[in-house]
Amino acid sequence: MAVDARNTSKSAFDEEGRPATETALGHRVIRDYLRRLEDRPGVYRMLDARGEVLYVGKARSLKRRVASYAKPTGHSPRIARMISATASMMFLTTATETEALLLEQNLIKQLKPRYNVLLRDDKSFPNILVTADHAFPQVKKHRGLKKEKGRYFGPFASAGSVNRTLNQLQKAFLLRSCSDSVFESRTRPCLLYQIKRCSAPCVGLIDEGAYAGLVEDATEFLMGRSTKVQAGLAREMAAAADAMEFERAAAIRDRIRALTNVQGSQSVNPQSVAEADVVALHQEGGHACVEVFFIRANQNWGNRAYFPRTGAGAEPAEILAAFLVQFYANKTPARLVLLSHPVDDADLIEEALGAQLGRRVEVAVPQRGEKAALVAHAARNAREALARRMAETASQAALLDGLGEAFGLDSAPERVEVYDNSHIQGASAVGAMVVAGPDGFLKSQYRKFNIRADKFAPGDDFGMMREVLERRFGRLIKEDPDRQGETWPNLVLIDGGPGQVAAAHETLATFGIEDVALVGVAKGVDRDAGKELFYRMGQPPMALPHRDPVLYFVQRLRDEAHRFAIGAHRAKRAQATRATPLDEVPGVGAARKRALLAHFGSAKAVSRAGLNDLKAVPGVSDALAETIYGFFHGDG
Repeated sequence: MAVDARNTSKSAFDEEGRPATETALGHRVIRDYLRRLEDRPGVYRMLDARGEVLYVGKARSLKRRVASYAKPTGHSPRIARMISATASMMFLTTATETEALLLEQNLIKQLKPRYNVLLRDDKSFPNILVTADHAFPQVKKHRGLKKEKGRYFGPFASAGSVNRTLNQLQKAFLLRSCSDSVFESRTRPCLLYQIKRCSAPCVGLIDEGAYAGLVEDATEFLMGRSTKVQAGLAREMAAAADAMEFERAAAIRDRIRALTNVQGSQSVNPQSVAEADVVALHQEGGHACVEVFFIRANQNWGNRAYFPRTGAGAEPAEILAAFLVQFYANKTPARLVLLSHPVDDADLIEEALGAQLGRRVEVAVPQRGEKAALVAHAARNAREALARRMAETASQAALLDGLGEAFGLDSAPERVEVYDNSHIQGASAVGAMVVAGPDGFLKSQYRKFNIRADKFAPGDDFGMMREVLERRFGRLIKEDPDRQGETWPNLVLIDGGPGQVAAAHETLATFGIEDVALVGVAKGVDRDAGKELFYRMGQPPMALPHRDPVLYFVQRLRDEAHRFAIGAHRAKRAQATRATPLDEVPGVGAARKRALLAHFGSAKAVSRAGLNDLKAVPGVSDALAETIYGFFHGDG
């Protein structure tokens, strides 16, 4: 049952007509809701006078939780500030507290309230997949939903750790990494066979039974049974040497070395902890770092540092509890989650994670032994990562201060957007936007804009820039006309000279935007880095000293925009080169396109095929064959 209980206080004055303090007003607003609340679990939202959400919380009993906010004393400075800003509240009751917990975290991610802990980096983790839908299974990196048939191993903390492990696994077990289509089309071994990283099942150099043995060894190793695998390989090597098959013995020796390298690269491999996620928190100077280590099959599959927004100074228990629920919203938890600090409602979190995993999940704070050592190791990494982050943030803040001073801004820009276009004489045109702020490059907010080449003359960079800015700022005005969010830039950098700046200024003026600083960055004489000229409307061009750190910073910003634009352009161009006339035939999707190309060999051959030949293609019905034939030959 939802209750939209928006209600501002009747008066901002007390009984004697004096202005009430903000805190007293907030308490009065909260007290007004108490008599209407039920003693049920649910989620509550605290809103300010403009209707923006300040905080989202869950409660086993909405009435008791809201009553705690109505008390005039006993609150931390953070909670007192939140109460003083509260002008209204909203409530949503749920069937269980676990349901309230999950709803709370979904709303936090969606609304990003100022006083909540927010996990800003929410990417999924890669896994290693050994496929199971082919006679010769493939080993590969997998990210996302586990839809493919096979066995998944991980998670790994980064793509780099997966690639390193795959590289060593190829040396140790000689499993194929090529796609099924490449596998079926091979007529001779590829380079991986030549450098002893594949057993070449594609051309029959290993039979199905022997390959299955390699797959079994690989899965045993990934399950943590490396001793058994290595012992078996050692016996094979000895037998090959006894039989004077020294080349084969040397190949097995190389495989054993590869396995040893994998184990050596996985530091902190615990003996008594088979599966766990180790989560440690370190706080300093109003900032927080959460370090997560992944232990699977008694092996360390890597770690990653997170820097959640701490909701204006939340306590460790609240930070870790919020982190766990948000972190595992799209990830599979381990059976055991080891924490550096105790959390509130640990049983509730265990229930929520267990429901997601489909089996019991234990959340614990170890005090001694190897588990405590793992947590201490993660905590040390969290402390070091936060120190590096704070140093980088301080350096970034100094550069932003210098940027604001160099371009005559009132203050240091909080958000810098850099724009660039990439195309070849107008073909495959793409616009790119990169974003930087106090935390460095904000890659999750990068945007690319596909530009229709037929709208402009070839090479019309001015027109392309106008389109990109029209789309970007048109959407900004639509989504945040009052500029209350964090998506409005303070400074826009354009890769170009006075013409580009004039076009950009004209575009912003059509939206009535005159308070966003606009600067063009143009290469100077001989297009050498370090001789850049900066253009602003109504002002003469300027340059920065050759060794000025701000100049290097602008160069980094421009180069990042250029890199992103080039990458997007190349991807679009590659997609265009893969396009065929079959893409425009009604009823021909990806699967039928593959069937037609496999049957005829090329799109040109399909266009020349007769009707009966088209009907002979597997998966192509008589009606579709007539459609394809008519498309290429005309209905008449």
